[in-house]
Amino acid sequence: MTMSRKIVAIGGGENGRKRSDGTHYPYELANQDKEIIRLTGKEHPNFLLIAHAQPLERQESYFQVMVDIYGEMYGCSCKDLKSTELTNTELVKSLVDWADIIFEGGGNTFDMIKLWKETGFDKILKQAWIDGKVMCGVSAGANCWFKECSSDSLKIKYGDDQPLIGVECLGFVDGLFVPHCDEKDRLDNVKDLLKSSDQIGLSMSNCTALEIVDDEYRLITSDASYHNIEAFGLKSYWKDGEYIEEYIDTSLDFKFLKDLLTKK
Repeated sequence: MTMSRKIVAIGGGENGRKRSDGTHYPYELANQDKEIIRLTGKEHPNFLLIAHAQPLERQESYFQVMVDIYGEMYGCSCKDLKSTELTNTELVKSLVDWADIIFEGGGNTFDMIKLWKETGFDKILKQAWIDGKVMCGVSAGANCWFKECSSDSLKIKYGDDQPLIGVECLGFVDGLFVPHCDEKDRLDNVKDLLKSSDQIGLSMSNCTALEIVDDEYRLITSDASYHNIEAFGLKSYWKDGEYIEEYIDTSLDFKFLKDLLTKK
């Protein structure tokens, strides 16, 4: 039996994590998280966090935030796979086999992809996708599934004065993915990146996810008032020397992915 291939790539949004003063950020991504769970076809699926875009010392706290959501709120069984455990072949195989949902968090896309390719975890993730597991995540965890992305990896590592960069990712789906596109400089960066790429730019604001099931797609949005915007997605590309940018339909109807990835 052929399994559906499923990706939910979330452009950004707060998950209720704790601030330094003890208060909490809002939880904005309920619509996206509920859709991820629905895609498994199970009421209480198994949730695996791979927070490899974060430094090792932050991976456990990230996991606890996601347990509060997927475990406490939605009744999933939750486990995580630390970046230092990727060389433990038996452990990696058992956790990936167990999982219905594989979720990567935000952080440094460049170093994350480098780690996966060095350890062979990229091939394991591809097989998991082929096997029908829900591949999903936010920011870096959305970038990774596409051929290319716009990344703030250098800013994360070296400071805000560093530029946004293009990163070659796993390539499960064509397209140059851009998270947080409502934030400063993101859309200028994708315009520049696409000059040297034949890809379609797929730019998602905070609180917007691109959901892809086999050869169809739709956007899943949620309340983005915390960011002072209406959640949105943009398709962009260069054609005959002209830069074309258009809003992606936010209706919940599934549409053909080939149309999204084709220049008009």
